[in-house]
Amino acid sequence: MANILVYRDDLLPKSEIEFMRRQYMAFGALTPLWVGRRVRPWLDTAAFPTGAVFTGAAGLRFKLTGRVPDLPALRALAPAAVHAQFGRGGALALPLAEALGVPLVVTFHGGDVHKASHYRRFPIPALFRWRMARLMQYGALFVCVSEAVRRRLVERGFPAGKTTVVHIGTDRIAPAPRTDPGQGVLFAGRFVEMKGVEVLAAAIKLLRAQGVAEPFTLIGQGPRHASIAASLQGVPGIEMRGWQTPDHVRTAMHAARAVVIPSIVARSGEAEGLPSVAAEAMGLGTPVIASTEAGLDGVIQSGVNGLLFRSRDPAGLATQIMQLVSNAPRAVAMGAAARLTMARDFDAALQSARLEDLLQRVIAL
Repeated sequence: MANILVYRDDLLPKSEIEFMRRQYMAFGALTPLWVGRRVRPWLDTAAFPTGAVFTGAAGLRFKLTGRVPDLPALRALAPAAVHAQFGRGGALALPLAEALGVPLVVTFHGGDVHKASHYRRFPIPALFRWRMARLMQYGALFVCVSEAVRRRLVERGFPAGKTTVVHIGTDRIAPAPRTDPGQGVLFAGRFVEMKGVEVLAAAIKLLRAQGVAEPFTLIGQGPRHASIAASLQGVPGIEMRGWQTPDHVRTAMHAARAVVIPSIVARSGEAEGLPSVAAEAMGLGTPVIASTEAGLDGVIQSGVNGLLFRSRDPAGLATQIMQLVSNAPRAVAMGAAARLTMARDFDAALQSARLEDLLQRVIAL
């Protein structure tokens, strides 16, 4: 088996562990060794073996100048390629791949193609923008998690011939369709502007004003958690659980009538690629209600395998929630269609195998 170095500057935020794992779950010919500048205390290094961690002054120097620490030790690992996660990770890993003389493949997830600060020219270019031309030239392949992300990357100037789409998908596809419609509406995600939780809070208040008593569960943490909790204080039927383990989130998804993804394009330009929460819920047979800015175009056919609403529109979201809250048979049918979509196009093992095949082709060039 050949080694590849997987670069992620921060190894790894809790919110990323599951979808990072899924990308490499079917690898059989290549062994991923993780490289970054910080290791979180909860990272299971048996599941995510590290090849190197650039800490302290050496890590800062690597970031700013591209000088690779302890290059002989990295060469001793005999890596066949570098696979960087996120566009900024690609810019950071570029000097590493160049120094090792191996191909560089970068996976773009969504926010990294939309975030305006990454492409800033003045007064001081962002690191990604500073290295972007070199990245376009040296990068062997730019993998995008959805077609919408790929289109945006090409609009940014990346060569279309070097781009491709590999979904991350889900490895939790239910063996059979759900017959129980479930109860309650679930949100699971970071409490940040891009996730649009304020839109959901406003929709909940509209539903309560209309006498709708369906329970809502909000899972996650983030800088906007306190303000959302304050805005919903006193509203009945709300449970805010904070951060939960992936297994707890899946249990909540399976029990819910619907999962809501009210994402928006943030003022920074940050936006979704293809939310892993959507793939997880749909694979379990739970219908998803998503905004038109949630990165799910081409995945959700509104009224067939889920529902879409115009982003930033609480009244539109409230209307779509009522579609499923008031009609259990429709929720069951929509969930069954969602599960079929995931099984056909978003099976994580198949997508992981495709990623490994692409990396092997790049290495063989």
